[in-house]
Amino acid sequence: MLTEQVTLDDLRRILIEEAGMDEGVDIESDILDVEFADLGYDSLAVLEAAARISREYKILLDDDAATSAKTPRELLALINDG
Repeated sequence: MLTEQVTLDDLRRILIEEAGMDEGVDIESDILDVEFADLGYDSLAVLEAAARISREYKILLDDDAATSAKTPRELLALINDG
């Protein structure tokens, strides 16, 4: 269990740094329940973000579980509650 929670802002930063950002997508809006595909991120982008989170926060995050998360809320739940 993490001693420090990964926030939506942390996830936004990592997604942008790892995979960029599609034009026309307002990633600063309330994206918790927006599917990654609708945000312009495919499963590889989510996997790269999950790997970065694993390194940065020193946690073990299963690749299959990470790519099964369809929304930021689901991924954050896996990370913070996992």
